[in-house]
Formats: sequence, C-alpha cells, structure tokens
Amino acid sequence: MPQYLIYFNQQWVGDHTEEWFRGRGPLARAVVDEIKDAGALVAAGGLEEDGPVFSADATSGTVLFTDGPYVETKEFLGGLTIVDVPDEAAARMWAGKIAEACGWPQEVRRLK
Repeated sequence: MPQYLIYFNQQWVGDHTEEWFRGRGPLARAVVDEIKDAGALVAAGGLEEDGPVFSADATSGTVLFTDGPYVETKEFLGGLTIVDVPDEAAARMWAGKIAEACGWPQEVRRLK
C-alpha cells in the first residue's frame, strides 16, 4: 500500500492561547490513536521548536555536521504523520481528521 506524509509547517499554527492548545492536544492524540487502531499508522509526532537542530552534509566527500538548520528559513516543519493506506482517498480522510483536530492546515504528499 502507498504511504503518505501528512505534515504542517509551524508557521501555519497561528497565535493561540495555552488553553486553546491544551484543548487541541487530546483531539490530535485521539486521531493518531484512531489511525493506529485502523492499522494505518507508520509514525507520528510533533517536532520540538526549540530542540536540538543540526544538519549532515556529505557533498564534499566527508560528512560535515553543523549545528542549526541547514539553511535559514522563515518556515520549518512543525509535525508529521505517515500513514500506510490503500489510496489517496484514505490519505485525504486522515489528513482532514488531523486538520480538524489540530485546528490548522495539513499538507499531504505521497512517499516514493
């Protein structure tokens, strides 16, 4: 079955109160549990906004590790879910449920 990446950029989240975010957490966890119970979950998680970030670059023939993002950018990945589903319609269904639970947009791409 094909796998799909469902993800969002942190900048799509918007400004909300702590109370609003606390209310969304259980909703998002419930959708991930539903995906898991359906046997479609490959992986899911949010990324630490202030956590360690480093890059690995082997283009010179030697691997160079650098602290910080590889390139300066205004947008960065905030979280992702990978689903293993029979078709695009199923990926759309899960993406819609995640978007509703989180309260912000999700983008979907098929993995090769």
